[in-house]
Order: sequence, then C-alpha cells, then structure tokens
Amino acid sequence: MSLNWTKKEFLAYVLLYAAHCNHFETKEEEHYILSLIDEKTFHRIHTEVVVDSDEENLNKIQQYLSENKFNQNEKEVLLREVKNVFFADGSVDIIEKKVYGILKKIIG
Repeated sequence: MSLNWTKKEFLAYVLLYAAHCNHFETKEEEHYILSLIDEKTFHRIHTEVVVDSDEENLNKIQQYLSENKFNQNEKEVLLREVKNVFFADGSVDIIEKKVYGILKKIIG
C-alpha cells in the first residue's frame, strides 16, 4: 500500500497519533494541531488515525519516512512538534512518554 500523503498530511497523521496515543485528546492538543494544519486535513486524517490500530499507525509512519527522505533538521522539527502536542495540555503521561520514545526511534 502506497501512502500518497503530502508532508502536511504526514505531519497531521504523526501529531494526531501522538495526541490520540492515550485514547484521549485534550482541547489544547487539538488547538495546537489545528494551529499547524487546516481543519479539513485535520478531520480527514483524524478519522484515519482513530480507525487504524496502534501497530498500523506506527507502520504507516515508518513507511512514509522510508519512502520520503527527511533531512536531520526536518526530523528534529517533527519530533519537536510531537513534544509540543504532548505538552499542550500541561502534562505528559506515561503512555505519551512511551510513545515519544518509540517515535524518536522511528524518526531518528
């Protein structure tokens, strides 16, 4: 299966996965993501993130990264945005910490 996402859609997928990883998205997390991504993309990708299993989420992120070369700066920016989503509501829970560790390994 080929992922024909734009970089914006990929960003939306990663950030929404991060926000949804503990099965609870706060309004602050949503607002932060919407400050980076338009509402139409947000809702379309949100549905995909929620429907996909955790394993599918991570596989898609890995696949997109292997098919689209990201330079070190782009990877660092992506990880920073993930961190910003986690901190948007003022606290980072244990699941979010674990997911950040996994994403850090995948993204590099």
